[in-house]
This record gives sequence, structure tokens and C-alpha cells, in this order.
Amino acid sequence: MSPKRKVGDPPYFWNSPRPVWPQTRLIPANLNASSGAARVGNISWNNKPTPTPAAGSSRSTERTKNAKLNLESKEARLRNEGAWRRNKKVHPFPRHESAFASALSTHFRRALHHALKPASIPALVWRNIKYSLASRRPEFWNEGGRRFAARGRHEEALACYDRALAIRGDIPQICVNRGKALRNLDRPLEAESSLREALRLKPDLADAHVELGRVLDCLGRFEEAEASLRSALALEPKHVFGHALLGYVLYHLGRAAEAQASYRMALGLAPQNRNLHGYLAQALLLAGELKEGWREFEWRWRESEQVWMRSLLTVPIWKGEPIGGRAILLLADLGHGDTLQFCRYVPQIAAAAGRTVLAIQPSLVRLLSRLPAVSEIITDRGRTAPPDLWCAMMSLPYACGTTLETIPGTVPYLTADPSDVAHWRERLAGSTGLRVGLCWAGGQFNGDQIYRDRRRSIRLDALAPLGTIPDVHLFSLQTGPPSTEADRWPKGMALQDFTKDFHDFADTAALIANLDLVISVDTAVVHLAGALGKPVWLLNRFDTCWRWLQNRDDSPWYPTLRQFRQPAPGDWDSVLSRVQGALTRLAAGDRSQLRPAH
Repeated sequence: MSPKRKVGDPPYFWNSPRPVWPQTRLIPANLNASSGAARVGNISWNNKPTPTPAAGSSRSTERTKNAKLNLESKEARLRNEGAWRRNKKVHPFPRHESAFASALSTHFRRALHHALKPASIPALVWRNIKYSLASRRPEFWNEGGRRFAARGRHEEALACYDRALAIRGDIPQICVNRGKALRNLDRPLEAESSLREALRLKPDLADAHVELGRVLDCLGRFEEAEASLRSALALEPKHVFGHALLGYVLYHLGRAAEAQASYRMALGLAPQNRNLHGYLAQALLLAGELKEGWREFEWRWRESEQVWMRSLLTVPIWKGEPIGGRAILLLADLGHGDTLQFCRYVPQIAAAAGRTVLAIQPSLVRLLSRLPAVSEIITDRGRTAPPDLWCAMMSLPYACGTTLETIPGTVPYLTADPSDVAHWRERLAGSTGLRVGLCWAGGQFNGDQIYRDRRRSIRLDALAPLGTIPDVHLFSLQTGPPSTEADRWPKGMALQDFTKDFHDFADTAALIANLDLVISVDTAVVHLAGALGKPVWLLNRFDTCWRWLQNRDDSPWYPTLRQFRQPAPGDWDSVLSRVQGALTRLAAGDRSQLRPAH
């Protein structure tokens, strides 16, 4: 039962301990029956203060003494438990012992245990006999591999599958399981080989066709993936994951209508699956069907993984109704680029609210603090009074009923700090000609996102021809691990790199304000430049994100953005050739190159 919001300390918000903001997870509320203290994920306040006995009374003294003893006992227990857990996790053997000594000690303790309790010896012998017999069967190792895989321990799972296949190498399902483990270990070519072996052993194994389709999709071989998945569905027409994955592949092929049909087929078999509704939402948004797409996207709150967002506060979610004089909390629920894109709604919402609080990523605080009418910005352990309403930023287009025709596309809606802009103006004073910022890679994530990130990213070497264009000065905007490429310029390129002086997005924005153009792959830098109203050229992969729509080289979200799309999966050469030609004409004085052709 949710606590009533009456009296108590104000809630606070802190960002997730997990490394990627879109994956932030808060735990459901825990209520203390005696005190009424509520904790909803990382937002908490106390609704029912515990009465304190009068100071000096015997009852007060006794309670204080007992509480102190209990607290000391609890703290000692937690310290011991924490030390044990740390030792167990980080140090498999005590620090003062070698691995050999520890193993010897373990065997000695076991021998002593059985010597003191002879009755346990028959059971021990029987367990060893059973293990000896069971471990000779491939099913034993396959089941062990599946248990490891369920816990995300894919190296151990792979070792089990290899042991099973060493006993008997003609079991197709074990080859499929091995392929899954290899894919999860980012070894897709080996995974493909294992799955093709499974299909050689059993050509009509639908699971093998489905998993092969997934691996081929990860490799960017979308047409081969489609063929494999259609083979699976011919064998097993009600394979839910097969239909879903086929929709995923068709989405990557830019066939949004067919992708929608596949997702709807999967939803017919599993109508309450939140992930399927999310995939359908992306296919609808890619096709420009925003109204239904936003509605389907709201399914991300329906299941337990995201229920924390509904339990986040004991106040209503804002769904577009008049706010009046009430206070509203707007929460950044996904990545930096999403926050930069959808913070455009904040001024109009803040103007209609009595008080507006933003809960955002720390690196965006300084930049977004310049948004008008925002009362407060909170992040790491920041405190605020309980609001009357709240809404996730990715839900703002749904709450505002956004369609293609009503996208709030006026720019700039973000501005850099004037003093920071002046600072960078002085530092760039010696750079005459056309100033161009470059960003060539995204961030690395987990699972299939690794493959998507690789498809959207390029190497700095690929941009080297841009450095040969006269009167063009190049500046790095790349952060994260790929930024190390800027330490070794490609031959023929002169690249100035000030990113070591960046502390947050406000610094990046101030530098961009002094540039003439930003050229970037699909990263948060594109959204930042677009939000600042700066001309930006998007180097876009073939399997584009839904927000860039289909068959267009402009964007209704950012009027100053021009897209250079891959004509085929992985074809960066033609993209960069067109960019080089356009930049050459721009440097020669053709300002029309800054905008899309139509």
C-alpha cells in the first residue's frame, strides 16, 4: 500500500549506480509499519515521524541505551558481512594464503569433517559416484551451461557446452546453445559457425534458424537474417521470438510497414509482452505514425522491470491535462541524446506550472539550467519538496499529443553560457576559415547494443579526406574511449582536440557555439548541435534510428540538420564521398550546402 504524502522530509533523487542512464532501475517502495517511512527506489521521504519520549525519562534512557546497543550490533554485523562479501567476491582465497595452500586447507577440513562423522562417508561416496556417472553424459554439461547462461556467466556456459560436445558432438541443440553463448561473448563469427553446424545436423530445427537470424542481424547481414528467420517461421509458424526478430530485421532494412506486421503477429501470440509493444512503437515512429507510436511506447511501464517508474512517487503521472499552479517533476529516463531532444518541451510545461523540477543526468545540469521557468534541477542525492505530478521526458511527446505536423521544431531552445562562449572564442581566435567539429563514434553498451553502436560508428581515419580541403579547420568533439584516436592524427589531417578540457555538455555547447558546422555520427552531439541551432550534418547508418524517419535528408526535429544516409548497410564510403564534396563546396562559399536539398 502506497503511503499518503503528508508530513516529513522532502524526497531526493539520485542517478542509478548502473553505468548507463537509460538502464537506471529503482526498487519498489519498502514501508516500515512502525514508522511509516517510505522508500521508493532512490526517492524517499518520511511520512510518519516516530514520537520521541521525553528527554531524561527512565523509559527514554532505557530505549536510548537499547537502541545504541542494537545499532552497534547491527553495524558490526554489517561490517563483518560486507568484509566477507568483498573477500569472497574479490579474493577467492584469503590474502595470506596461496591458491595451493587454500585448496589444501579446504581438503583437510573436509577430511576432518568426515573423520569426525563417519556416517557421512557413504553419502559422500554415493555423491561422487553419481557425479562420475552423470558427468559422462552430454546432457549433464548442457544443463550446467544453461544454468550458467541464465545467470549471465557465458564463459562458464561456453565451457560446459564445449565439454558436452567433446563427449558427443552430434547434438544440434547443444550447438545452438553454444552459439548463443558465443554471441553473448561478442564472438559472432564463431557463433555463426556453431549454428550452421546445428543446422547441418538438423536442418528443420527452428530455434537454430532463429538464433542464426539474430547473429546475422548483429553482423549487419540483414537480408541473410531475414531468409533465416522466414525458414524458422515456415517450420514453426507460432514462434513468438521468430516473428519479433523478423520484425526487428525488417525494421533494420527500412521496411517499417512489414516490421509492424511482424510485431503485430508476435503480439497476437503474446499480447502482454512489453518489449514487443516497444518494438512496434519504434516501427510506427520510423514510419511517421507518431500518435500510435507514442501510445505503444508507453507500454514500457507495464511490467515489473520498469514498474519503479510508476511507483516512483505517490503522485499522479502527468498525461497532458492542465497543470494549473501545481508542481511537476520531469525525469530524464533514457540517454543523454534523448534528454537533449525532448527537453524542448520543458519551457512550455514550466510556463503552465506553478513549479517545475528537472531530474537529469549530472553532465547536463549546467546546460539545462539555462532553460526558462525551471524552478530547480536535481540529480545525485539532490533534495526537493514532493511534487504534485511527474512525467518522464520520453513520455512528453505522448502527453503533448505530438504529431509530425506539431513537432516543436523552433531552435535554438538551448543556449551556451555567454562567458564560456567568450572563453572559447579567445582560444579559437587563431583559426580562420571554416571551423568544423567532428564526432565519429558512439559509446559502447551491452549485448546487441554493441553491434548497433559499431554500425553507427566509424574510425577517425575514414574522415581523413576532410582534412585536405582548403580553408577548413577541424576540431574534435569526440569523448569517451574513441577520443584516443585524436592523439594520432591520420595522415593528411590536422585535428585540434580540446576535449580534455570538457567537464560537461555545457563546455561542449560553448565550443560548438564558436563553430560553423558540426559533422557527427548518430550521437548526443547531433542533438546538442541541433538544439543550439547550429548547422549539423548527420552521418547516418542504413538501419537508422526511428527519430530520423525514412526517405528524407532533413529532420522535423532540427531545422538545421542535414542527413547523409548510407544507401546500403555498411556503405560509409559513399556517405563520406558526398560529405567531402559538400564540404568542399561549402568552403568555397556555397552556403546552401548547410541545409538539406529539400
